[in-house]
Amino acid sequence: MGSYRICNYLILNKSKKEQAIALVGQSSAKRYRGVITVLIVIMIAFALIALSIGHYSYNPLDVLKALGSVITGSEPEDAGMVMVVMNIRLPRLIAALFVGGALSLAGSAYQGVFRNPLVSPDLLGVSSGATVGAAIAILLGLGMLAQQGMAFAVGLLAVFISISIPKLVRNNSNLMLVLAGIITSGFMASLCSTLKFIADEDTELSAIVFWQMGSLTTAKSADLWMILPFIVVCSVVLIALSWRLNILSFGEVEAQSLGMNVKRLRFVIIVCASCLTAATICVSGTVSWVGLVIPHLARLLVGSDHRFQMPTAFVLGATFMLFIDTLSRTITTVDIPLSILTGLIGAPFYAWLLYKQRASNIL
Repeated sequence: MGSYRICNYLILNKSKKEQAIALVGQSSAKRYRGVITVLIVIMIAFALIALSIGHYSYNPLDVLKALGSVITGSEPEDAGMVMVVMNIRLPRLIAALFVGGALSLAGSAYQGVFRNPLVSPDLLGVSSGATVGAAIAILLGLGMLAQQGMAFAVGLLAVFISISIPKLVRNNSNLMLVLAGIITSGFMASLCSTLKFIADEDTELSAIVFWQMGSLTTAKSADLWMILPFIVVCSVVLIALSWRLNILSFGEVEAQSLGMNVKRLRFVIIVCASCLTAATICVSGTVSWVGLVIPHLARLLVGSDHRFQMPTAFVLGATFMLFIDTLSRTITTVDIPLSILTGLIGAPFYAWLLYKQRASNIL
């Protein structure tokens, strides 16, 4: 009789626990839907503002009419405005959205797979490798398309080296992978310093330094067609695997006990996140802080569930980068490099986030 009561007690408690978990999940999903809706509305508003202001400012209603004339194929009232909006501002706007979204999603994926909120997308040396590739192309006198291709290729090469080091030493732990990333980043940074040392001071050196600071000044439609396939495919894969990151957050042993292939999952996530980072860097150059700060803010808004946090990070990062790029080209007569503004805004904001979440609870 006593064992029967104990069994009933355990069953009832388990049922209550499952109900509580379900209620928490429903509450998180409802909050996520509200947050993502507000963020999308803000992003659309920022996009309209970005298309309207600049060296030539237009009425937002006129911009909407111009876009409508392009969509419908009718004759525009102001052909000059249509040319500026469609050929100059719109490609840069789309590039800013995808660069910010991809970097934020990659940062969120890295932080999830390494279970460390201080991890950024350049952990395995993709940023320093991409800079080396761009610097080599600049020294060889190659064009912008070749610079982007070299940056993408060498950035992924750096990630491949970082992934290979743990296999060589037969230690596939997260700690060894992080140390391998530090080694690769340091080596690539030394190569970049060597290239800058031998570069011509008046032309090549300034081009390399400007690349390292990040800018969307040269973003064109051709660049978008080059990076969009990587960004779309890798983003879809990462978001589809977000529920597996929730399981992985309990630890590798627990994940393996549930039948998950941890090594394969970690490899796929790292490759997709690295491709996202390399694809954005080859268009915008190095942009700091976005992949580190935005996932924290998304976690603060919708919680730690990666099913909600990763899409939120993408939309939030896209909106943030659009805001930063609009500032960079409007507050002065010349374009300000993106990393200057992201650092000036991101560093104090990150400090505020640490205070808000109490650093002792997340470190």
